[in-house]
Amino acid sequence: MIDYVIANENVILAALSQHIMLALVPIVLGALIALPIGFLAVRYGWLYHPLLNVSGLLYSIPSLALFLIIPGIIGTKILSPINIIVALTVYTVALLVRVVADGLRSVDGIVTQAASAMGYRRIRRFFEVELPIALPVMLAGLRVATVANISLVSVGALIGVGGLGALFTRGLQLRYLDPIIVGIVLSVLLAVLCDLVIVLVQRRLTPWTRVKGRS
Repeated sequence: MIDYVIANENVILAALSQHIMLALVPIVLGALIALPIGFLAVRYGWLYHPLLNVSGLLYSIPSLALFLIIPGIIGTKILSPINIIVALTVYTVALLVRVVADGLRSVDGIVTQAASAMGYRRIRRFFEVELPIALPVMLAGLRVATVANISLVSVGALIGVGGLGALFTRGLQLRYLDPIIVGIVLSVLLAVLCDLVIVLVQRRLTPWTRVKGRS
């Protein structure tokens, strides 16, 4: 195992770098897209169920099928990493729309009324009152989406683009266990690290939740 890592250090690092890019870029894009969609679902109640139903349908599409469909839709080559980024962004949006909407709906109406009474206009109230209160719910969903993306990126190896998934396919083709084990270990460590980072960010941005937990 150690000999394999030393001999293939550059290959492993390249696969890990690609895996991080393919997994985390869709998380950022998906969160930026899901936030306004979730807000609209709460702001206009008649949009809530249609938007959530559409997001549920999108998330139910098999990942490999979506990876193969995307090139025909956006006109990219089948081996382009953009296909994976777009597909995982779709999955992230589909997962986070409900989380964002439910997080905003969890904000007590008395709180928003009090903020309005104190002179907060709609936009300021959203960013300074509603969004911070909804953050714990949103970040919990972001943790799920992040871990799911790190896992799904490996599926892209079946079409030639998959970060650490390339180690899986290479190991299977050569009937060699070491690259498979390295790929699994690095994928798990990456998921744990990203999850820990989000937890630390949540603790930093929502200190009142720690006070409430201690009380």
